[in-house]
Amino acid sequence: MKTTKVLLGERIRELRKKRQMSQEQLAEKIQIAAKNLSRIEVGQGYPSLDTLEKISLVLSVEMRDFFDFQHLESAESISASLKSIIDSASEEELKMSIKMIKALIR
Repeated sequence: MKTTKVLLGERIRELRKKRQMSQEQLAEKIQIAAKNLSRIEVGQGYPSLDTLEKISLVLSVEMRDFFDFQHLESAESISASLKSIIDSASEEELKMSIKMIKALIR
């Protein structure tokens, strides 16, 4: 299970990328070193409250958005969900699923 520190870092990275900002750009705007932002995003350190406030302002998000971890699923849980769906699907449903996935990926 991932720690809160790792989940928080992943969430900050996700929100930053959603705004199409590089680590360097965000770090400059919140006045910290890009190296420190990188450490936060990979879960090697907690941001200070002041840093979180600055990030929320720059990314235009609420502070509570940083702690919305519910949608951050691990690859393992996604694989388990897919396996469960596949195991219970009929042959026809599997064929249709493959067509839909191919259409989405193109």
